[in-house]
Amino acid sequence: MFPGIEQAQKLGQDNLDATVNALGAFSKSAQKIAAETADYAKKSFENGSSTLQKLTGASSVEKAVEIQNAYLRGAYEDFVSQSTKLGELYSSLAREALKPYEGFMAKPFAA
Repeated sequence: MFPGIEQAQKLGQDNLDATVNALGAFSKSAQKIAAETADYAKKSFENGSSTLQKLTGASSVEKAVEIQNAYLRGAYEDFVSQSTKLGELYSSLAREALKPYEGFMAKPFAA
């Protein structure tokens, strides 16, 4: 057989292997992001419902404002924390999805 064809077949197989590995890493990371987002949504809904119950039972306007301020403060802190977690997860997704391609482009130039 021709040596060029064997090299092309090997390059194609290496590319296929890298793509399969990248898709597997992407899928795993996407599942983590989806689970984290669902947990945050559930927690946020529960906090909102709890706050609404507290607000309906407030004995005065001042108490209602205090409850609302506490809720807003907590919601903001949770949002910032969640944004940081998601940023880290997306960063990890990019790293893991591209890891199979590390050195892939350097191979043709190494020879």
